Amino acid sequence: MSKETARWSIAMGVVIVGFVLGIYLQDLKHQESTKAAWKANRFNLTRFNKIMQFAGEMDGSNWYEYRDSIRNQMDSLMILRFRKEMDSLQEVENRKE
Repeated sequence: MSKETARWSIAMGVVIVGFVLGIYLQDLKHQESTKAAWKANRFNLTRFNKIMQFAGEMDGSNWYEYRDSIRNQMDSLMILRFRKEMDSLQEVENRKE
């Protein structure tokens, strides 16, 4: 093997190791920020349950009033429902360990 080929092989190896290390460190930071976000948003579960109770009280006579209130909160409801599902999946995952 010539010196030039050996240098290119070493350079390619360094680049690949750098990418792998960068991806690994990025994943660690992502996990850390995700855990912090879950802890910060725990209070939203109470709000989610109130919205669900609010929607359950809706009937034919008060539908228009409730519909307007729920429409304004629908995005929050969907986000909180997703977070609740993710929490339950993480609990199942933690039990396996």
